[in-house]
Amino acid sequence: MQSRSNIPDPLDGLATTLDRSSFAAIAQLTSGQSPATLAQSFSDWWTHILCSPGRQLQLAAKGGRKLMRLADYAMRSASGSDPEPAIDPLPQDRRFADAAWKRHPFDLIEQAFLLQQQWWHAATTGVSGVTGHHEAIVEFATRQMLDMVSPTNFIPTNPVLQQRILETGGQCLVEGARFFCDDLERLVRGEPAAGTEAYRVGEKVAATAGKVVFRNRVMELIQYAPATETVRPEPILIVPAWIMKYYILDLSPENSLIRWLVGQGYTVFCISWHNPDSADRDLDMEDYRLLGPMAAVDVIQAITGTEKIHAAGYCIGGTLLAITAAAMARDEDKRLASVTLFAAQTEFSEPGELGLFIDEAEINLIDAMMWARGFLDSSQMGGAFQMLRSNDLVWSRILSTYLMGEREPMTDLIAWNADGTRMPYAMHAQYLRRLFLDNDLAEGRYEAGGHPVSLSGLRMPIFMVGTETDHVAPWRSTHKLHMLTGAEIRFVLTSGGHNAGIVSEPGHPHRHFRVATRMQDGPAPGPDTWLERAELREGSWWPEWSSWLGSHSGKAAAPPSMGAPERNYPPLGDAPGRYVLER
Repeated sequence: MQSRSNIPDPLDGLATTLDRSSFAAIAQLTSGQSPATLAQSFSDWWTHILCSPGRQLQLAAKGGRKLMRLADYAMRSASGSDPEPAIDPLPQDRRFADAAWKRHPFDLIEQAFLLQQQWWHAATTGVSGVTGHHEAIVEFATRQMLDMVSPTNFIPTNPVLQQRILETGGQCLVEGARFFCDDLERLVRGEPAAGTEAYRVGEKVAATAGKVVFRNRVMELIQYAPATETVRPEPILIVPAWIMKYYILDLSPENSLIRWLVGQGYTVFCISWHNPDSADRDLDMEDYRLLGPMAAVDVIQAITGTEKIHAAGYCIGGTLLAITAAAMARDEDKRLASVTLFAAQTEFSEPGELGLFIDEAEINLIDAMMWARGFLDSSQMGGAFQMLRSNDLVWSRILSTYLMGEREPMTDLIAWNADGTRMPYAMHAQYLRRLFLDNDLAEGRYEAGGHPVSLSGLRMPIFMVGTETDHVAPWRSTHKLHMLTGAEIRFVLTSGGHNAGIVSEPGHPHRHFRVATRMQDGPAPGPDTWLERAELREGSWWPEWSSWLGSHSGKAAAPPSMGAPERNYPPLGDAPGRYVLER
């Protein structure tokens, strides 16, 4: 006889549906940001501030000193001299770089804003008792509000904007209004940003010659045509992130990593992911592993006849590749000659500012939003990234485009960034919870093929690239793979951010990188120790990677055929294929 406690509640299904619908509606109103997390964070901070009379005294004293510094600067400025500023902007803050901000009274406005910004940073950090996550959210939210009210955003307080209005007779505002209406119409109609038509996929970008040689529900596999008489016997498989279109690695011919690799004498295959919709809601990380890199390895081996393959993964594609490599090592599958990871995390305890959007409340809200639609839209993901750099990606663009009347010149990288993708419900929920929140992969709990995988099983040579200003995968986080495996790791830290640091072709000005190797089973250096020991070099890191690949490759031979019809892998069409064109 079934006990009463085990009888299902007839309202369970209805209650779950109602709750998820409610959270999904909240997520739509808040762009996926949890009001509960924000309320908890500010409550934690405010409660501890109220209970800290010593901290209150410190902040009052800081405020008084800053007022005195501002008053002293104002008196020295009024005397007609060229006084030293009371405070300088942070190195990355270019809002007040124009000489017009040195004129009175705008110099006082700038100095007052910067001093206030500094005070608020002191007020929201270092408060005893506040959890690290809550402190980071309060500091971030306060910075967003300050960025919103920056004097650069308003006509009466921005001398550069005033000068622009006078020079154009107000025409810049008319032009800005026209740009605003055009952008709004494009947004409503779901059209790409203005100027992207100059970078048509398959024509100006993603134009490296090749053939689609395999297609399944999740991906197309592109094989690129050889550009040299002989090629290395080990082909390269590139696993890009499905949070972005693959052609960030095949932009214009002059900065295409794929074209450059082909020119270096490698046979290159690249996955082009399907852009999922509501019908793909149940695709999970295991589906992406089996139908992505594992299927690609089988196809590549059938086409080329090779025993070994170099595999490279970018961002979340690199994380998936690390999982795949660990599962292959567990199953004694030794087909990977090496693994390369571009800005890819395998340990998520310190994910950087992206961690601001990862906690139980946030994931609950995002999960409900994806449950309602079956996917996470690219605009919702892009909004989170824009908030991380609101100065550069939001307010400065609003100022230059809609007030100054000057559109930012379109580039291939900007056009690619506007070509967003979606995330299937099951995969993204699993990715956020099991990797970001629970850190299962680094701690040995992540399962692939029904059994746990361990990164300690990775024994093939590994090449890793971190970028100095990465706000998605901070280099100190990517560096932690040193602590998780005894494999040989050649780690490169390059200038630039998550995207521009990877798209760093030879000849690109103002590029540099640091490089050092931890030999197999050698001691694992901490990031600061690694930074002290690494060799600084000027230029692009691409030749460094090519040289490293060459040292782990065999002698060059004739290139393989394009596809293998005799093995049921005929070319299905020209690159870049169908999936990359899906919107």
